[in-house]
Amino acid sequence: MSVMEKSDTSLTIKEFMKKHYRHFNAAVVVDASQGYVDHLSRGGKMFMTLAGAMSTAELGISLAEMIRQDKIHGICCTGANLEEDIFNLVAHNYYERIPGYRDLTPDQELALRDRGLNRVTDTCIPEEEAMRRIEHKVLKLWQRADKEGKSYFPYQFMYQLISEKLIEEDYQIDPKDSWMIAACEKNIPIWSPGWEDSTLGNIFVSNVIKKNISGHHVVKSGLEQMQSLVEWYTQITKDTSLGFFQIGGGIAGDFPICVVPLITQDLKTDCKLWGYFCQISDSTTSYGSYSGAVPNEKITWGKLDSKTPSFIVESDATIVAPLMFSYVLAS
Repeated sequence: MSVMEKSDTSLTIKEFMKKHYRHFNAAVVVDASQGYVDHLSRGGKMFMTLAGAMSTAELGISLAEMIRQDKIHGICCTGANLEEDIFNLVAHNYYERIPGYRDLTPDQELALRDRGLNRVTDTCIPEEEAMRRIEHKVLKLWQRADKEGKSYFPYQFMYQLISEKLIEEDYQIDPKDSWMIAACEKNIPIWSPGWEDSTLGNIFVSNVIKKNISGHHVVKSGLEQMQSLVEWYTQITKDTSLGFFQIGGGIAGDFPICVVPLITQDLKTDCKLWGYFCQISDSTTSYGSYSGAVPNEKITWGKLDSKTPSFIVESDATIVAPLMFSYVLAS
């Protein structure tokens, strides 16, 4: 082993990144990570958005620790990410990984379907052990809320599953690797716009149609979620600056970042703009693509200021997000 190899193996992840990630896209990873640290050190808080299949990619292994150490203070995610951390929590042993997924034929895909395996890139989620197991548990919570005349946000039903220990006996991973458990323990608010576009959202609608639930009012809508986000953002930014760390694109990022122009332009009320912005995206910058828009475009929409520290990390979030989280946690 060379002297270089010996010295590198003794480096922490943060030290390794600062030593080797000096230019181009690699340098942005360090700059954005340090910007995250600087924002928190000034007393700021951070808002995280999750698109893509981050939960099935087991981002919770690093994300949960970020939540536990108060590096994240609010989350917006797709309905899929909300539920898939729970699916992995209770059915991990039944998941199947397909390393050669790019070479699967349509008939091989059909064979996976017939075995009740729903493929997400190289990982198959088991229908019965994951989705149906949680369906039976959460249906009782939906029905209880219906009977009591109450309504909740989607994440609050997931928190009920966890806090009431309704799924604890089914855990198949170390609970410390579940970002939903960490968020529940910290009681972090989670917004999941477009929740109906998820497995549990589909299941909920089917139960309304089957008359097992009296109506859609049991789960609060996206419009109600936006109003609650306005109230939360207004309250939290009274005394501090809130940063925006976006993984992927789509509704998970589009929905919450609009809260600032809603407050300033539609409510005609003063508020702080987002105080930090970083997006990890493999979307190509292009005309008309929100997910591929550069941060400066958000200045014209009243979301960011010209002086807001802003970064675009053009990479796969499953690779760079854990590195960036490790950097922040080491600071």
